[in-house]
Amino acid sequence: MAVDVETVRRMRAVFVGAISVTLSTAAHAVAGGAVPHQDVLVLLAGSAVASGLLAAETRLPVPLLLVLAQVTGHLVLGLHDGHLHTPTAGMLVAHVAAVAVAALLLRGAEKGCEVALAALHRMVPELFRALPVAVVEPTRIAHRPRVGPGVLLVGGVGSRGPPAVLR
Repeated sequence: MAVDVETVRRMRAVFVGAISVTLSTAAHAVAGGAVPHQDVLVLLAGSAVASGLLAAETRLPVPLLLVLAQVTGHLVLGLHDGHLHTPTAGMLVAHVAAVAVAALLLRGAEKGCEVALAALHRMVPELFRALPVAVVEPTRIAHRPRVGPGVLLVGGVGSRGPPAVLR
């Protein structure tokens, strides 16, 4: 399969940012944490952008990025709850499960992106190939009026404004 590695890398970065924050919020809520307000969602969006940039610009392993994103999400959501505490067993299990689910979803998305790009790579040349063009001989001009250059220059330049004065 012909795959554009840069496109897959960009897709991975977007997906790491989006899925890590989404699953971090879901895991936190499932384990007994509060559902975030709008101000925390802004911080989580910043966390998603940071996770995506790390995934795009560094060579860190994706599982490590997902773990870092879960820790960041937990800290942001813990600040929202008004307490940072030692995570309970349920909270740890929920965040570990979120990392596992995110890794599986990311792998599936990468494979899907590769398959879609390979299909487009095969389809695009067929859809946009050059159409045949019939070659036609140029038409000969049969008559040219004999008009002097003065006749052609009578009048204004363009159609706006008053007419030009003849000298």
